[in-house]
Amino acid sequence: MAQDPPAQDLMHYEALAQDALRGVVKAALRRAAAPEGLPGAHHFYITFKTDAAGVSGPPDLLGKYPDEMTIVLQHQYWDLAPGETFFSVTLQFGGQPKRLSIPYAAVTRFYDPSVQFLLQFEPPPAGPADAKPTPTPPVPEAEAPKGPDGEAKIVSLDQFRKK
Repeated sequence: MAQDPPAQDLMHYEALAQDALRGVVKAALRRAAAPEGLPGAHHFYITFKTDAAGVSGPPDLLGKYPDEMTIVLQHQYWDLAPGETFFSVTLQFGGQPKRLSIPYAAVTRFYDPSVQFLLQFEPPPAGPADAKPTPTPPVPEAEAPKGPDGEAKIVSLDQFRKK
């Protein structure tokens, strides 16, 4: 008795599930962007592929992380703008405000340590080899947002890095 070959997934259920779970990331960012901000102790560690199509930010910053980068949305983030296919946010790096735009498809990990909630995604295909990240204009110093104490907070991400 011959065995039938496994059926081919022409519906691409794995990709559909990944897209649906990225909707959770989008909904969480929309809540964080609301005037009330993040509720309670919630905060996010978002890891994304810096070489994915559509990622944009200052070339010097993205150049330091040629493959993957993790950002933290907790106390010091500004102008969070979650769109339909990407989100933008301003964060401080080395005391300088820098704007990043990240497609949801570039996100590989979303973690809220306050409730131990983790989503991991398949990495997206890299952008074209000759494509450079789209630079974003720097925020003028007069418009630079300041934290409550006027200083940037440094957060160690070592526990989340792959070793």
